[in-house]
Amino acid sequence: MSSAQHVHSWDEPAGIAPRGTLVLLPGRGEHGGVYERFGRRISADGYRVRALGDASSDPEAVAEAATKLLRDEALPGPRVLVGSDTGASHAARLATLDASGLDALILAGLPAGPRPAETAAGDWEAELELRTACPTHRGRLTDDTAFRRGALAGPSAPESLTPDTLEGISVPVLGLHGAEDTVSPLGEVRRVFRGLSRAELVSLAGTRHDVLNDVTHRTAAATVVLFLERLRLDPGLAPVAVTEDLG
Repeated sequence: MSSAQHVHSWDEPAGIAPRGTLVLLPGRGEHGGVYERFGRRISADGYRVRALGDASSDPEAVAEAATKLLRDEALPGPRVLVGSDTGASHAARLATLDASGLDALILAGLPAGPRPAETAAGDWEAELELRTACPTHRGRLTDDTAFRRGALAGPSAPESLTPDTLEGISVPVLGLHGAEDTVSPLGEVRRVFRGLSRAELVSLAGTRHDVLNDVTHRTAAATVVLFLERLRLDPGLAPVAVTEDLG
């Protein structure tokens, strides 16, 4: 039997009409509270954020909780499933199985390609180096007793998730990835995204694996909001801000 999932929630400010809902699946070793900074920033722009737990610890429970949230008519649409690290793998798998209630996917730090032979199991400083260069986030993880150190050395994707199954994703997909990610190299991720019919991939300079919580976290959040605003206006994601040709 699957276990009940604790949901971390961030809502739009009082007096602001809600603009949509994000359901977030964290990565290896993480929990929903790790994404407080992201949740607060996105919710300030009117989007509700619901963050679950690490899907690798209880895939059935997390999938059940995510599906329930995405189908909750009390939550405003569009409804977008966000995954970070293995959370991105599980989010992609959910989208291939049942896209009901789902309007789009955001895949951050998607694991791709062969897993590095050594991902700093037992070496906390080395794990931090792989995860993030942001001093604030490094401090947050170091002081977080609920965070599972060494989990980054664990499996990176559900066994049933393959490049062929990803082709079954029918909703728009935004990929966010660190240009300096050595856990999941950008070149491998590009190959995965080329196989998705309605996807765009944004790389962030100077950013490592924890792309939503690294030194460019403001740019990551802004990129997400721009994607959400386009999705609200047009499921085809027509540009809202257009750079004019001044030539």
